[in-house]
Amino acid sequence: MAASDEGLRNIGMDANSLAMPMSDPNAWATAMNNLGMAPMSMTGQPIMPDFDPSLGMMTGIAPMNPMMPGLGIVPPPVSQDMPIVKEIIHCKSCTLFPPNPKLVQDATLEVNWLCRQQGSSLDLPPPATRERPPGCKTVFVGGLPENATEQLIVEVFEQCGSIIAIRKSKKNFCHIRFAEEHTVDKALFLSGYRIRLGSSTDKKDTGRLHVDFAQARDDLYEWECRQRMLAREERHRRRIEEDRLRPPSPPPIVHFSEHECSQLGEKLKDDSKFAEAVRVLLTWVERGEVNRRNANNIYSMIQSSNSHIRRLMNEKAAHEKEMEEAKEKFKNALAGILVQFEQIVSVFHAASKQKAWDHFSKAQRKNLDMWRKQAEEIRNIHNEELMGIRREEEMEMSDDDMEDAPESKDSDDSGPLAQVEALKEENDSLRCQLDAYRNEVELLKQEQGKAQPQRSEEDATRQQQLSFLQQALQGMQKQLLKLREDLKQRETELEKNSEEKQQLESQIQSLKDRIQAFPTSHALPLETAEREDRGGDESTNHSSEAAAVVSCSQEKESLPEKGPPSPVKSEREALLVGIISTFLHVHPFGASIEYICSYLQRLDTKISTTEVETLLGRLPCTFKQELTGVGASLEKRWKFCGFEGIKTA
Repeated sequence: MAASDEGLRNIGMDANSLAMPMSDPNAWATAMNNLGMAPMSMTGQPIMPDFDPSLGMMTGIAPMNPMMPGLGIVPPPVSQDMPIVKEIIHCKSCTLFPPNPKLVQDATLEVNWLCRQQGSSLDLPPPATRERPPGCKTVFVGGLPENATEQLIVEVFEQCGSIIAIRKSKKNFCHIRFAEEHTVDKALFLSGYRIRLGSSTDKKDTGRLHVDFAQARDDLYEWECRQRMLAREERHRRRIEEDRLRPPSPPPIVHFSEHECSQLGEKLKDDSKFAEAVRVLLTWVERGEVNRRNANNIYSMIQSSNSHIRRLMNEKAAHEKEMEEAKEKFKNALAGILVQFEQIVSVFHAASKQKAWDHFSKAQRKNLDMWRKQAEEIRNIHNEELMGIRREEEMEMSDDDMEDAPESKDSDDSGPLAQVEALKEENDSLRCQLDAYRNEVELLKQEQGKAQPQRSEEDATRQQQLSFLQQALQGMQKQLLKLREDLKQRETELEKNSEEKQQLESQIQSLKDRIQAFPTSHALPLETAEREDRGGDESTNHSSEAAAVVSCSQEKESLPEKGPPSPVKSEREALLVGIISTFLHVHPFGASIEYICSYLQRLDTKISTTEVETLLGRLPCTFKQELTGVGASLEKRWKFCGFEGIKTA
């Protein structure tokens, strides 16, 4: 691609191989002369060698720079049909030449033709720009001259806007980060310009700029921070709007007090404030603020709220009466309207008869027919509505009759039932009065208790002491019960052990009797002569077997008395022997007693050095002590010799 770009640049700069795109070079030179600039061709060659700047129209004015601050590189917005015209840009140390669309197109066609002649296909479309990243402030600038410096880059692009940082590479490209986003569009305007350092025509001093969007983490981070800030502002604005539109919360309901109770009783009697007062009463009851002291007050308020039921029923009856009157009025008005509709329809029917119909024109007849149909439809609709109202009234009347009939029957048969219900109601009312009297008595008792505070304190302390003593007695009783249960369990265990002991003694006695009776039972057949001749050998064998059994039993009884004492006296010492054996087996060259004890004390801190040394000394066939080292480094070490000692033991 670099070779193709270089070839395009050489083709564009070769004036002999390609014709000038301008039809009249003199007009181009005159226009540049009027602007106070030296007439230059697209290849950088002077068109008029004998140019005199003093002859132009802008004599005494410095040559105009399109990138001068205040003018701006980007031209004013034009219609899409008109192509954007780029101009030559003069800087202090370089010159920027705009791309010629026709020249670039001809060069591209020639390069493609040459590639086809060589048998290769190469398309050179104009370099495309990537999609703009969000919050982009960094641009990629490629195609820089090899001799371009950072100062030159700043000189060219600083006029687009303030530059924050420049990262230049050794491969003729760089990244420029601007302070504002809109300056990136001005920098993209320079894409396609050919740059030349001074008046040099060397390849290292020329290049074709390619400016594109670049994705930088700093730009993305700043853009995300800005978006988060905007989102926070939007949430704050919505919250404020919701708070403004939210209906005000109802005032909190006060807690029960004597003053509030008296005010609430007055409000319950007032019809206009009854709804609010009932809500407060309901809240007090649901909160659990009813106690023995204020139960009578709450009951009186509930009773006053109950008295409003009669008022509400009267209001409902009044509203129902008004509704019935309105229905009757509406029915009468609807009947009058229907009468008038009948009259209008009769007029249309009379007009449609032949006596009057023949005298109307076709248009009049058409209108009369249409009006008659509309009047009949409206009359039918209203007639159906009136009939529906009458049917509803008839159904209500029939329902009332059906309800009155069973009530009259029940009234004849339910004489005693009504008396029972009345008695129940009287009983309930008497119970309520009794509860009220009890509450009053309790209130009086509490008031009398307040008059004697000292006695009440003493009673309270005595009650506390009594409660503590009761708790102590209960604890002692529980302990006694537990001790009794333990004693019973131990007695049962002792009984079981005694029974087992008796059984074992009886078994031992029976065995001894059998052993004693065994030789005598076999001595009787020996006296006979026949068995002396035949089975002398057998008798001797039996006697020897009996003697062997007796000797075996005697040996078993005498074994625990005659055997030598064991060097391992407890299970703990046996565990120590096993652990020390495995430890010394892992250390074939032996280990000192301190090393062995330090290992064992990790398992149990109560193990002492003397205990371990005495245990090892009691087992000479398993462990042996040797001296190792020379001179001052002599050391006593214990070694495991169990595999050798098992042969000699």
